[in-house]
Amino acid sequence: MSDLAPRDRYKILVSTVTPRPIAWVTTRGRNGVVNAAPYSFFNAMGDDPPLVVLGLLKDASGANKDTATNIFDTGEFVINLVCEADAEAMNLSCVDAPRNVSEIDYAGIATRPASRVTPPLIASAPVSFECVRREMLEIGPRQVIAVGEVVVAHVQDAFVTDRERLHLDTAAMGLIGRVHGTGTYLRNSDTFTMKRPAFDPDRAAAAAARRGE
Repeated sequence: MSDLAPRDRYKILVSTVTPRPIAWVTTRGRNGVVNAAPYSFFNAMGDDPPLVVLGLLKDASGANKDTATNIFDTGEFVINLVCEADAEAMNLSCVDAPRNVSEIDYAGIATRPASRVTPPLIASAPVSFECVRREMLEIGPRQVIAVGEVVVAHVQDAFVTDRERLHLDTAAMGLIGRVHGTGTYLRNSDTFTMKRPAFDPDRAAAAAARRGE
C-alpha cells in the first residue's frame, strides 16, 4: 500500500471494506453556521464509555474541512444515521459549499435542538447521537481521526418496540450504507441470522488430532 498514491489506497479500501455505515454529522462553527456532512469512515468503537470514531479527510490543500474544524473548535458534534428517505438531502449536503454557507439551509434539512450539545439533530433521522470530543488524532497529512463519546442517544419512538428492554426495530429504520464505487449505496434490508456458537471441546480435540498433536 505504501507504493500507491493516496487516491489509489482510497479506492482499494472503499471497494472492499463494505458496507460502511454513514454518519451524517452536524456541527456548529464559531461563526454560528451549522454544518452538515456525511462520512462513511465511521463506526462504533466501544460501550464503556460509548465511543464512536470518524475518519475526516482533509481538502485538496491539506486543510481541515468544516466538520473537523468545528469539532476542534467546539468539542461537540451530532451523528445522525441516514435512512433511505433522507438519501437525497444527505447527498445534497455533500457539496463543497463555502464555509459561510450552511448545508442545512442549502439542502433544506429540518433540524431540532439537541439536549446536551450545541449542534442540532437532523429531525428526520431515525437515530441521532449527541457527542463530545474525546480525542482528535492527526495521523498523516490527509486525515484526522475524531473519537467522540456519545452523551445522549435519540431513537425515534416509531422504532422502539420495548422501551424497558431497549429493543429496537432496526430493520424498520431503513438505514442505508456506502459500498464500492462512486455514489453507490446499500439498503440494509437483506439480512440473515446465525446464532453465536458455544465452544465445543470435542471439535477442538478433533482439530488437534488432525494436526497430529
